[in-house]
Amino acid sequence: MPFASARLARPRPPARPGRPARLVVAATTDLVHDQRLQRTCGSLAAAGYQVLLVGWQRPASEGLSPQPFGQHRLRGWARRGKLFYLEFNLRLFFYLLTQRADLWVSADLDAALPCWLRARLGGQPFGYDAHELFPEVPEVVARPAVRRVWRWVEDFIVPRARLRYTVGPALAALFGQRHPGYPFGVVRNVPLASAGCLAAGAWLPAASPDDNTSRQTIGAESSLKAPHPPNQALSTKHQAPILLYQGALNAGRGLAELLTALPKLATTVPARLFICGEGDLSGQLRAQAAGLGLLAAESSVGQVEFRGFVRPEALRQLTAQATVGIMLLENVGLSYYYSLANKFFDYVQAGIPQLCVDFPEYRALNAEYEVALLVPDLAPTTLVAALARLLPDGRPGALYQRLAANCARARQHWCWQNEEPVLLALYAAALA
Repeated sequence: MPFASARLARPRPPARPGRPARLVVAATTDLVHDQRLQRTCGSLAAAGYQVLLVGWQRPASEGLSPQPFGQHRLRGWARRGKLFYLEFNLRLFFYLLTQRADLWVSADLDAALPCWLRARLGGQPFGYDAHELFPEVPEVVARPAVRRVWRWVEDFIVPRARLRYTVGPALAALFGQRHPGYPFGVVRNVPLASAGCLAAGAWLPAASPDDNTSRQTIGAESSLKAPHPPNQALSTKHQAPILLYQGALNAGRGLAELLTALPKLATTVPARLFICGEGDLSGQLRAQAAGLGLLAAESSVGQVEFRGFVRPEALRQLTAQATVGIMLLENVGLSYYYSLANKFFDYVQAGIPQLCVDFPEYRALNAEYEVALLVPDLAPTTLVAALARLLPDGRPGALYQRLAANCARARQHWCWQNEEPVLLALYAAALA
């Protein structure tokens, strides 16, 4: 189904006798730190849809924050691997049987089969929000049998989805090549324009484009609270520059190489590294940092701080205090190579330059607004040299200042206020 080009006017939900259209969105995340789904469901709720977001509660999951849409987390015994996916899919399907909806949406492939089957049983449309190319993520691509299973699921699901969209043009094109005749829309994973942008009216329209339900007041400008004003210069509160990584601590994120580079970097740029997130490599990375002497409490040079999971609001505050954002990936699968990570835009919105991998989507965006120093590989010597260019003598240099100024311009365009109309147009078309 071709997708409509978006306008800034907010599309309204299709008329339903006596009630708004009801949407159920399902994901394997615990919902607390999934900012894309929070923005998506918040915008849909603000547009008049009745939205329920379903996720999975893990042992370490924090409580849910109030949102303008319903939230429910399933519980189970399995934590990872085949048993987790089997249990999650079974529990999700039986939970969906207790719900009613006009559109059933899967956020990624690992929740798609129960959503599609529930839609089929009820005679309603099914939607697929592809955050990544799931059969090509590093955890899957190295296991041929598992990869074949997920590729079969993708081949089965995509032609049966009335609503299809993903996070970037490159992934949309790749999906189009894999599934001719079934185009994908693009809703980029960008943050809300900062409070500073909103206060000045500076965000610019795009040229085209057991958990109970909770509610919160929605501002007129957007369905979610805007983040804090972006950082304009190196914070004077810290003696050393702060490098910030936010995201999963999984394979292929360049974190092991970055840790290896820090002792070499300390001789020229005495930076501190804040790592926000957890993942499969959490223990391994902490052990590596300890082995390199980077966790010593008395050390202020090259020190690494593992912050664990950080709630979105606190993460925005921390990002605004950072000096350089870290956006590194290995070319270990098509999903990473054609990715468009939310952290890239989060750093821009905070006004901080970033060290970024030279992959197609980031290269194209950097050609539009030079906000990042692109690196061709993740060799520790490459990372050290690049950071030394950004922070000669441990302070922001001319290149850093130019990138920071470009962030201030780019953030006016790369914001959720411009992506939201695209999202709403896609949903209105799917329910028409």
